[in-house]
Amino acid sequence: MARSTLHPDSLLAHAGGGSDPQTGAVVPPIQPSTTFVRDENYELISSGHLYSRDDNDLFRKTEGLLAALEGAEDSRLFASGMAAIAAIMRTVRPGETILLQSGIYWGTTVFFRRNTERTGVRLVEVDATDLDALSAAISEHSPKLVFLEVPSNPFLKVADIRAAADLAKSCGATVCVDATAVTPLIMKPLALGADLVVHSATKALNGHSDVLGGVVSTSRKDSPDWTFIAQERHDAGAVIGSFEAWLLLRGLRTLALRVERMNANAQAFAAHFDAHPKVESVLYPGISSHIGHDLAKAQMTGGYGSLMSLLVKGSKADALKVTGALNLFQRATSLGGVESLVEHRETIEGPNSGIPGTLLRLSIGIEHIDDLISDMEQALAAF
Repeated sequence: MARSTLHPDSLLAHAGGGSDPQTGAVVPPIQPSTTFVRDENYELISSGHLYSRDDNDLFRKTEGLLAALEGAEDSRLFASGMAAIAAIMRTVRPGETILLQSGIYWGTTVFFRRNTERTGVRLVEVDATDLDALSAAISEHSPKLVFLEVPSNPFLKVADIRAAADLAKSCGATVCVDATAVTPLIMKPLALGADLVVHSATKALNGHSDVLGGVVSTSRKDSPDWTFIAQERHDAGAVIGSFEAWLLLRGLRTLALRVERMNANAQAFAAHFDAHPKVESVLYPGISSHIGHDLAKAQMTGGYGSLMSLLVKGSKADALKVTGALNLFQRATSLGGVESLVEHRETIEGPNSGIPGTLLRLSIGIEHIDDLISDMEQALAAF
């Protein structure tokens, strides 16, 4: 069977291709060299191998796999998700405008705010889940870049990607979607009309909490934005390391299985606590009580991701008591790993982030669902 006809699960299991053509090794090799020699005529010994900022076969192999998963024409790995987002932001020139979805990952919001203050780029923040507000903002400001996060972190709001892309066409804006929370196995923003999709590969793509990485993929590799992003990765040097790329590729081989278990766990967990007497609300697009459930169902397949938030009834102190009483959930920042994590988000991001003190962000892992539910039940009983 040709590779192009393989199911994504099969592509992932084989790391995007078969054995190493030079040695027959099932596991692809790591090439740590940063530079490559030339012969006596000053010709490269191996074409395409000059310097490791771009010339790394592990990069190419992993990027090819990620592009196939996204339905993209091309992908580029970066040193982190934020390094990838930084390259995207720099496609916007002084005097132009970025339209940023409000209420998304605070690190992204702060980064855009700080950098646009110094670069002469105008930043407009809007609730992109409100199509009337989004339409009005696009009409008024004619942005160069519309940046969405679907679903958003930590509020799990769901913006309509196709509608946003259609609105953006009126001014020729580039639409980028951060889809870190759901992975390409659940949602493909490029197929919904986005121009770029970005992931923090640190999260579910790697899945083992031991790699920093990011990836950007494009629907058109001949676009000016993509030419800039690819060149920016090379020139600015925000590249992932060879060992990290190898770990990422290894993590991707089990992505399908991890996503399947994590989605099932998250769905069952959210349904169980949706009407809990000590929970004000469960923020998870997979349950019918979520305001964005129908849209999420239309945009996503095979689940709704492993990220959710709980709003605890009571006070900030009560929410902190719950985190302190958890035993199986680990108190740590990040998401998408095999282990379940809990984070009191307002403590991490600070009082200016707009995050309620009663919000607990949960990353659901691959543990047995009965153990996860039991752990949260006993923790909620702590107040």
